[in-house]
Amino acid sequence: MMAETGRKRAAVVVLGDIGRSPRMQYHSLSLANQAGMEVDIVANGGSDPHLLLRENPSIHIHEMKSVQLTGISKISGALALLLKASIQFEKHFGRMADGAFCVTKAMRHELDQNWGINATVLYDQSPEFFHPASLTEKHELFSRLGDSICSAMGNDDCISVEKEMKNMNTTVFTSSIDGEVFLKPNRPALVVSSTSWTPDEDFSILLEAALMYDRRVAATLGEEDSMDERQLWIDMKNGKQFVYPRLLFIITGKGPDKKKYEEQIKRLKLRRVAFRTMWLASEDYPLLLGSADLGVSLHTSSSGLDLPMKMLFKGFPEECNDLKSLKAGALNTGSSSKWSTEWERCALPLVNQVIGRNAC
Repeated sequence: MMAETGRKRAAVVVLGDIGRSPRMQYHSLSLANQAGMEVDIVANGGSDPHLLLRENPSIHIHEMKSVQLTGISKISGALALLLKASIQFEKHFGRMADGAFCVTKAMRHELDQNWGINATVLYDQSPEFFHPASLTEKHELFSRLGDSICSAMGNDDCISVEKEMKNMNTTVFTSSIDGEVFLKPNRPALVVSSTSWTPDEDFSILLEAALMYDRRVAATLGEEDSMDERQLWIDMKNGKQFVYPRLLFIITGKGPDKKKYEEQIKRLKLRRVAFRTMWLASEDYPLLLGSADLGVSLHTSSSGLDLPMKMLFKGFPEECNDLKSLKAGALNTGSSSKWSTEWERCALPLVNQVIGRNAC
């Protein structure tokens, strides 16, 4: 379809919240910027997409009203039948599509052998606005998130004691002196994980690891269970350094299991570990990932044929051979290029082919 500008027009239909659909946001940006098309996004509202979409004059977002299902238990049998029917629906109409994408070679093989669909592999890659954050970006981000970072989920913890800071040039992680930003030597290590809070991601694994770290450090340092934890936290805040750092886990996302895990976190008695759950602006999320010391993905593929989108590799110590092997394996089965490069190489030819075929 031709837009009034003379550019071709594409519709991106999202059966969900566009703000929580990163792949569809990236496709929309690529269709507008790399394929030179006018793009109409039809999706549920709820969360704002990235600013690059909202400010792109070639991208037009149309929000649908989502329908909330009630009384699920009464219609679970009907839903099961509907699920079976939907698989056949996908198989039938999937074969009629002009083109298809998938994210791994294993998925392409499955679609070819069992669905009769010839798909193009388009690896999940991060766009250019995902990058290691500069010191200035970190300082500005942690200044914006200061209240959320310093607010404990239950009782006070090793991070919430920082809320007593009054200096606007200081965050939990950084200090700004005469316009120059420094990382604080007594800062906590930042661990970030993003999730949809569904059974596909078992966060009890992460909670057990955090508890194990906390207990082993206390045992290694010979600390008594009855020690004054608040005084320890004040000492940390005032600059006292220990061999083992505090850990701050920031878990981002929305989903049905969030409350369950938040209640579990509140029941943990942790001395050197703190948790925060957040929902970030689309512009802040890449900066948080780029500021992390470690990124953790607990995603389990429901199909067993795709890789999690949330894989971060920021470099490992020389002795971490197992992690280096994991990185090498992931790169061998995927691609190290950025989204725009991958999209132009794999997706744009198919888009142009479909446009040319439909124009005839």
